[in-house]
Amino acid sequence: MKDPSSKLLSICSNGIAKPFDDDFDLFPFEFLSYFPEYISVLRKCNGFYGFKSALHVFPLISKENCLDVLEWNDNKLWRDSYDGMTEDHFFFAEDAFGSQFSIKKDGIFTFDPETGESQKLCDSLSQWCEAILNDCDFLTGHSLMHEWQARNGRVKEGYRLIPVIPFVFGGDFSVKNLRMQNSVTAMRYRGSIAVQIRNLPDGGTVKLDVDNSNPA
Repeated sequence: MKDPSSKLLSICSNGIAKPFDDDFDLFPFEFLSYFPEYISVLRKCNGFYGFKSALHVFPLISKENCLDVLEWNDNKLWRDSYDGMTEDHFFFAEDAFGSQFSIKKDGIFTFDPETGESQKLCDSLSQWCEAILNDCDFLTGHSLMHEWQARNGRVKEGYRLIPVIPFVFGGDFSVKNLRMQNSVTAMRYRGSIAVQIRNLPDGGTVKLDVDNSNPA
């Protein structure tokens, strides 16, 4: 019987980037030493898509024209727009809508890009793979990704489906409320929302960056 990570890899795409052979004992995120299975999975498949591209796992190192996981976690790319809310997270994957999966010292977490809130999902990468396999629609947005692409065509590399009306403001989880948008632009836009609503008093208002909310 296949272990959860092998089973997940068997139904996902081939590696996004070429295999790597380097020694990562000095990997810049020290707590990843608690998750050797993460590096092991990427050695087998260096980044991949699954479930009609709803699940996107970043490659560890990429010389191809795509962001790798180290670039994705660069504070100046988008994390600084969350004003500290991404601290201690190492983001390694995302769902159809750009919601993040992260590794922390005590497990695997989800990260809501519109609120900056995180929640522990499981203790290990194997458990994460099993959770994805058991409930791929809820955890990846597979059905909406499939429906959107059937109507509009393939979602491009480096893009996700972002709500026109943010989910946190009551936007529908429906194809008509989704637009393809550059992932970095989307995260910075929603980081601004998360910071504004963090301590928002009753009756307070939020300023939306209309330029960043549009597809790019």
